[in-house]
Amino acid sequence: MDAEQIAAGRARWQARYDAAKKRDADFTTLSGTAVDPVYGPPDGADHPGFERIGWPGEYPYTRGLYPTGYRGRTWTIRQFAGFGNARQTNERYKMILGAGGGGLSVAFDMPTLMGRDSDDPQSLGEVGHCGVAIDSAADMDVLFDGIDLAAVTTSMTISGPAVPVFCMYLVAAERQGADLATLDGTLQTDIFKEYIAQKEWLFGPEPHLRLIGDLMEFCAQRIPRYKPLSVSGYHIREAGSTAAQELAYTLADGFGYVELGLSRGLDVNRFAPGLSFFFDAHVDFFEEIAKFRAARRIWARWLRDEYGATDERALWLRFHTQTAGVSLTAQQPVNNVVRTAVEALAAVLGGTNSLHTNALDETLALPTDASAEIALRTQQVLMDETGVANVADPLGGSWYVEALTDRIEAEAEEIFARIRQLGGDGPHPIGPITSGILRGIEDGWFTGQIAEAAFAYQQAVEDGRKKIVGVNCHTGTVAKELEILRISHEVEVEQRRLLAARKADRDDPLVRRRLDDLVTAARGGDNMVPAMLDAVRAEATLGEICDALRAEWGVYREPARF
Repeated sequence: MDAEQIAAGRARWQARYDAAKKRDADFTTLSGTAVDPVYGPPDGADHPGFERIGWPGEYPYTRGLYPTGYRGRTWTIRQFAGFGNARQTNERYKMILGAGGGGLSVAFDMPTLMGRDSDDPQSLGEVGHCGVAIDSAADMDVLFDGIDLAAVTTSMTISGPAVPVFCMYLVAAERQGADLATLDGTLQTDIFKEYIAQKEWLFGPEPHLRLIGDLMEFCAQRIPRYKPLSVSGYHIREAGSTAAQELAYTLADGFGYVELGLSRGLDVNRFAPGLSFFFDAHVDFFEEIAKFRAARRIWARWLRDEYGATDERALWLRFHTQTAGVSLTAQQPVNNVVRTAVEALAAVLGGTNSLHTNALDETLALPTDASAEIALRTQQVLMDETGVANVADPLGGSWYVEALTDRIEAEAEEIFARIRQLGGDGPHPIGPITSGILRGIEDGWFTGQIAEAAFAYQQAVEDGRKKIVGVNCHTGTVAKELEILRISHEVEVEQRRLLAARKADRDDPLVRRRLDDLVTAARGGDNMVPAMLDAVRAEATLGEICDALRAEWGVYREPARF
């Protein structure tokens, strides 16, 4: 790009920056030196390839979605929390919000993630242990008691039973008197990554895609601000993938959901802004920054060139980041504070829209109040003390960062081509990327690729090529053993008691009718969300709803591979 084109781009950026709202903050260094909101090539200089870097707020969005960067609005501090019963988690949420958290993110226990009630025999010993137990809308009422759902954004990390859990959230909001059309937040819903990495599905891929399509339609029509689908790379990375694999598999999943929306006749310019992403921030600082920058560029190009999006907001890749749980160590766990801070800084310098920072004890148990506060304060120190929010994309133009960004993008494009190949040349009922994803799931291609990457990394750790402090080097310590949070068995006893009482108090014949209506909708072509909402309003439980659909659609079994 020549100097004249660069100057014209700077002028466009300046006009948009001047027109945008900025925070009332001190944008100077610690020594009092004023800093510019963005930096670029010097005046009068040519910069070949600068169109791939560009200016913040302009296509291809390598440097961020907004011309102001974090000067306009900082990232949302969205701490992930959930444990025990709804009352206990409600107390943690109030602590997070009271300490300066900007949004809520709900962690569910394993029975809830698998669509089972707390009194299910398969739930024994798991209730409340890795998240909060939610059996019905009554639990959602308690979970958000005293928290205005119309005034706070809420993210829910759940995929298999995402739609019935979302219906419980909507009913809880209704009972608060909220106008559903004003609700804002994110539901994970991403079933592809379950088959690829996390393995928490309920049905086969096609029924799950039916539910996701219904949810996309419902939200587009009724709750336009809510993002019904957060495409998750986090679990893919935690399973052992490389950064490029995480990026490529995640964006391919996103393209699959775009194809799903298009197959439903939805306008890409209207539904694509409702898609968001969830990435891992691992400990390789510069690689992670490059990954985030490449992700925005790839998404914008594909949405424009492959799927015909023309509205700017449809080209935007918005993403939440969580620091890498897999990087935490049980050995010398205090070191995890440092790892988390480095990973959080990478997410911020990569332009994340919201962020969760892991607690130092999460490799051992759910966080204590004290360790959760340290995790929260880590973000606040970055936001308020370091100056990283003063300049948009401060590493833009770095030879190293730009080279890494280009390399990760190229690796991702190679993977997209392979996924297209997996889909074959025949007709694609939803789309070519979706067909390739489904074939890759059935053939075990994704699982195999991740397993090979994880094995290579583990070998590098074991032979000492990759260092982990406290694990394979610097293993001496004077630190004492941590006190960890333990979930009492009484949580399960109490949850089962409450569930039994609620079942006794409800109108069982009405519940049966509502579940029958849901099955009728599943057999036909009607959108299933309204029928599911009616079942939830009647206090049908999560397990009852999922069991009704399991009986209709069957249970998916992953093909055995050796």
